[in-house]
Amino acid sequence: MKMCKIEIGKDLKELNNEIAAKNRNSFKLHDIFVLNIMGSPGAGKTTLLENILPLLSEKYHIVVIEGDLATENDAQRIRKTGVTALQINTNGGCHLDAHMIHHEFEKINAAETELIIIENVGNLVCPISFDLGEDLRIVVLSTPEGEDKPLKYPPAMLKTDAVILTKTDLAGYVDVNTEIMKKHITDINPRVCVMESGKINGVYSADKIVSYIKDKIEAKKVF
Repeated sequence: MKMCKIEIGKDLKELNNEIAAKNRNSFKLHDIFVLNIMGSPGAGKTTLLENILPLLSEKYHIVVIEGDLATENDAQRIRKTGVTALQINTNGGCHLDAHMIHHEFEKINAAETELIIIENVGNLVCPISFDLGEDLRIVVLSTPEGEDKPLKYPPAMLKTDAVILTKTDLAGYVDVNTEIMKKHITDINPRVCVMESGKINGVYSADKIVSYIKDKIEAKKVF
């Protein structure tokens, strides 16, 4: 049997970066701020969105792009908040890429959109390496994942603007010291912003996260 040699003329990430640059230009042209949220499966990304979207949508017209291997479950949860949600199913792919985002952007009414939030596929490895054209990156770590989770995934800590520790109300039940977890994060990336979310007296707390995102959006408008 004769073997065929296939030559790839361009690095796949190089191609992705070219499309990401085009995405970034399109977002800038339409004055759209884009946030990319990454984290492990079950870290609490969708729950976080369910709690911050009602507050953010008071000021901005938002579209959420959901990335999952299969189902529209998370997109359906987002739609219940009143925010438009588009679903990308990767059918086994471990991350979203710039071309996928470009394809979904074509479905959006850009003239009426001010904020796009991308909830990436649940994974702390692959998504970090792919530029989507976003303005801001947030990594979500759930407290029950363990104090040493940042140490196990240093690239995720280095290539993000902020880290949100979720489910902090469970820390005492899983023997996790959130201050140690925060120190591990900032030891890897001293410039990263670390925030917390969890239930306080039964109420989900995320006001600081909402303020952080709003500040970043408004800061971009100045330029």
